[in-house]
Formats: sequence, C-alpha cells, structure tokens
Amino acid sequence: MTRDLTSGRPMKLLLGFTLPTLFGLLFQQMYNMVDTMIVGKLLGAQALAAVGATGSVNFLIIGFCTGVCSGFAIPVAQQMGAGDRSKMRRCTANAAYLSALFALVMTVTTAILCRRILTAMHTPSDIIDMSYSYIFVIFLGIPVTYLYNLLAGVIRSLGDSRTPVYFLALSSVLNIALDVTLILFFRLGVAGAAIATVVSQGVSGAACLVFVRFKFPVLRISREERRVDLRLWGDLLAMGVPMGLQYSITAIGSVILQSAVNRLGSLYVAAVTAGSKVTQLLACPFDAMGAAMATYCGQNAGARKLDRLGQGVRDCSLLGFVYSLAAFAAMYFLAPLCAMWFVDPTEARMELLVSLASRFIRVGTVFFFELALVNIVRFSIQGMGFSPFAILAGVFEMAARAFVGRVLVPVYGYDAACFASPAAWVAADIFLIPACVWCIRRLRARQSGGISPRRPPRLPRLGRSRT
Repeated sequence: MTRDLTSGRPMKLLLGFTLPTLFGLLFQQMYNMVDTMIVGKLLGAQALAAVGATGSVNFLIIGFCTGVCSGFAIPVAQQMGAGDRSKMRRCTANAAYLSALFALVMTVTTAILCRRILTAMHTPSDIIDMSYSYIFVIFLGIPVTYLYNLLAGVIRSLGDSRTPVYFLALSSVLNIALDVTLILFFRLGVAGAAIATVVSQGVSGAACLVFVRFKFPVLRISREERRVDLRLWGDLLAMGVPMGLQYSITAIGSVILQSAVNRLGSLYVAAVTAGSKVTQLLACPFDAMGAAMATYCGQNAGARKLDRLGQGVRDCSLLGFVYSLAAFAAMYFLAPLCAMWFVDPTEARMELLVSLASRFIRVGTVFFFELALVNIVRFSIQGMGFSPFAILAGVFEMAARAFVGRVLVPVYGYDAACFASPAAWVAADIFLIPACVWCIRRLRARQSGGISPRRPPRLPRLGRSRT
C-alpha cells in the first residue's frame, strides 16, 4: 500500500504519483464546482454572487486547515524515507491530536465572527444574508475538513496517491445528490449547498479513517506510540503552521481583492465567481504536481538522496509547462462555454456575465505556467524541510493581490481584478525560484558537514530517536 519515491526515474515516479492525485483533486473540486453550478442554475445570479462573495474568506480559513494538514504530513514522509516506521507512527498520532485541537478552536472562533467578517468585506447588502447562511455552515464543517485532509496527507506521504481518490469519487456523487435534494426539494437555498459539501467531505474522511485502520498495517499505532510527545508537537507545528499561514497570508490578499470587487456590484462578483471556479478546476494538475513534489522531496531528503531533488523539480516543471500551453489553447476557444456552466440562460444580463467571466478565465490561463511553478517549487521547498519559506512566498502573493485590490481595481475596475492572481503568481515566483536553489545547496552543505554542529540540521534531528 506504500510507494518508495527514492529510486527510479523521477519523471516516471512523478507521473505515477501525480495522476491519481489529480483525479482526487478533480473530485474535490467537484464539491465547490457542483455547489456553484447548481446554485447559479437553480437560484440565480444573486445566489451565485452570494456564494462567490465568501470565496476569499473560505480560502482564508479552509486553506489554513489544508495547509496545516499538508505540513503535518511532511515529517511522516521524511520518516518514511528515513525508514523509521515507529517515528512515523508517532508523528501520525501527534498530528491527529494537534488537528483536533486546531479544529475545535477554529470552529468556535469562525462561527462567532462570521457575520462581522462579511460586513468588513463590504459584502453587498442584497446578498449578505445568503452569504452568511452559506459560509456559516462551511465553518461548522471545519472538523471534517481536518479529518479528511490529515488522513489524505498521511496516506500520500506513504506513497499511496490512489486511495483518497476512491472515497472522493464516492463523496462527489453524494454531494451532487444532496445538492439537488436540499436545494430543489427541501428549498434550503445556499445553506443546502453548504450542508451537502460538509456532509460529503465528512463521508470521505470517515471512509479514509476506516480504510486506514484495516488496510494499512504500517499505521497501526501501539499504545507507546500514541502518547503525547511535546517535542514532536514542536516539529509538527514548525512544518504545519507555516504552511497553513502561507495559505492564510495569501488569502488576506484575496480578501482585500474580494472587498474591492464587492464594491463593483453583484454582477461582477458573479463573473469573478464563475471565472474563478473554471480556473480552479483547470489548475488542479498544478495542485497534484505540488502534492507529488512534497512527498517526493520529503522522502528523498529523508533518505539523503539530494541529487534527485533538482532533477525532480526540473522534470515536474516540464510537465507543468506542457499542460499550461494546452490549458491556454483550450480556454482561448472554450472559455464562454465553460462560463455558461454557472449561468442561468434566462438571466437578464446573461451575455454580459458570460463575457466578463470569459475574460477572467483567459487572462488567468495566459499565466498558468507561473502558477505551475508556484505549486511545484513551493511544495518542493516544504518537502525538503524549509516550511517557513512558504510564509514569505505567501507574503509576496498577498502584497501583489492587495496592491491590485487597493490601488488598481478602484481606478481600472474589473480588468484590473482579472490580473490580480497572475500578478501574485509572478511575485511569488520571483522569491521561490532562487529560494529553491538555496535550499538544495543548504541540504548538500549539511550532508557534507559544512554546517556548524552548534546548529544541528533539521532533517537529521527529525531522524533521531528521542526515546
């Protein structure tokens, strides 16, 4: 049930790992995609705008959950590469304790502050009640978000990128059925779409938990391995919190940008919502490449096979470049058709809405290779054990989006909003690419003994037993 990524051709290994992960991410995107499509088709443009107005704050909170879980999984991958199975299980158990604590605190806090956040974002008055109904339910589902993402991250760290896909496929079908049932028959509106998302993700998380318990003997944790280890908590937090903050800091820029778009009116909010959903779906391969590189670099760094790190980054970047060209070529012709997925044909301003959304999609796909590098390089750095760099990359993205939202959108309107994310990707790449080169050189210096023993290198410290 596990896969060793420390030997063999990197291109072949990365393809074999990325493709199953990609299918899983596509199914995961189905949660939000189906919600948005059904809301737009059945409830109209106002409801579509209401869901879209919560997108950035959703990314701010749920992105932090996802990032933390991804960070918690990196020590598991490192111990898998180092061959220390007991330490790997101890990391898994303590990551579960931390995830439960984070989930409790975040659920209570976000539920209390939910409406205040939407008000501070200048959510249009004609959609704020619907926005609150949607995002409040999503925040109540934070515990199941942690459940699925932690288990999926651990399973992928062991080299198995397929198992989470099966349960996401099941839950995606359930999500579609619940969306239609709760919106069309029970008349729950946008809250019904949120309930469908939470329940579906809960099913996928519970299925992963049962499967891991019975089908992954390597993760059967003994009583001794279950004990709370505060030193391991420090290692896990050092990986998880920076990755979570990376998403949240990036999302702060998105919140500022969303506030600027909200001031343009609900039509433009709906256009950005539809365009963003299509772009996010098309960007799933980059997320899969990032997940693959985190595991690949984590295992190879743990095994001290440092010559494979740069080769893996180059091979995966080539995959990203080829896909970026294909995605742009497809969207140059098909963007209006994709935008129509989210729009009711009887909508009064349907043609203008489709035109605006198509413009957003085309601008985004022109810069897709820059987005590919953000994911590939950032997750490679995190897999090597330099997770704090993720925060700095997020700061660059936040600054770029905030500048566009605060300065350019009020002057140039919707056109400036279309270039906000591309500007953030370029800004992050300016930092990440030289940082990745530095990280590989740093690891090589540690391996050759060039680092002073008074400052013990992180990876060897993680590999030593603390018993």
